[in-house]
Amino acid sequence: MIAANELRKGVTFELDGDLYKVLDYHHHKPGRGLATIRIKALNLRTGANIEKTFSSSERVQDVRLDYHEVEYLYSDGELYHFMDLETYEQPAINASILDDAVNYLTPNMQVKLTFYEGEPLDIDLPTSVELKVIQADPSVRGDTATGVNKNVTTETGLEVSVPAFVEVDDVIKVDTRSGDYITRV
Repeated sequence: MIAANELRKGVTFELDGDLYKVLDYHHHKPGRGLATIRIKALNLRTGANIEKTFSSSERVQDVRLDYHEVEYLYSDGELYHFMDLETYEQPAINASILDDAVNYLTPNMQVKLTFYEGEPLDIDLPTSVELKVIQADPSVRGDTATGVNKNVTTETGLEVSVPAFVEVDDVIKVDTRSGDYITRV
């Protein structure tokens, strides 16, 4: 058991038989009385978001998670399939749980998969990924006095705002935490 004060962004805990990952955390200490902890959390099994308020004296059940290096194989629409690099098992995760992470997954990409009691729950992406541009808005000739950006679409369907010199078939590096353009590779 851990105190509600120890809940921070990224912490996974168990509540009422379900596993939750903290997405947002706010600690409020009034002048009198106990502090309250307000969190937004993602249910790792259903993909639903909840908001919950705890008293600072409350405790929640912490969980032990296992991490495995896996390689992304393919998606069949609903499920994303991976292969464990040590055991060659092929776990699959529902697309609703992966949420925005699907915009950064390319075939043969290695990521870290989170397991709880043998059940795959979540992935940890690298901080940046390289994606190929498949569609780019046209650049306006002569409009270079200031930093001009345009929108491009990558091989995964992610739309990114990039400088005007990026063209179709270029490979760009994108930050997976914010979805921002970093550099052309």
